Amino acid sequence: MEENEQRGVAAPLQRPRSPRVPVEFAVEVEGNDVSGKPFQAKAQAIKISRGGATIVLDTQVAVGSTVKLTPPFGRKLDAEVNGVWNDEVDGRQLIGVKLLAADGWFAD
Repeated sequence: MEENEQRGVAAPLQRPRSPRVPVEFAVEVEGNDVSGKPFQAKAQAIKISRGGATIVLDTQVAVGSTVKLTPPFGRKLDAEVNGVWNDEVDGRQLIGVKLLAADGWFAD
């Protein structure tokens, strides 16, 4: 049994594979909302890593859905939504995405 389990403290469910960097840039998100309707929305990336991001998005999306991200500095990137939650402080919806290209943000 791990030390955290012995003390009754839950171990983290998922450890980031690469460091997260705080950022603030606009990103356009396209995909289907939770009802299946296509959407295109302006959003804001607030953290990125080599292969993913945390994005503030007003449109409701489902975990597991695929979206296209268009950052101001590059081409469209396919991503999978791997988390959806609300910020405890301001109530904004945040989504976590995993970029599907092997090179992440740096894909050609």
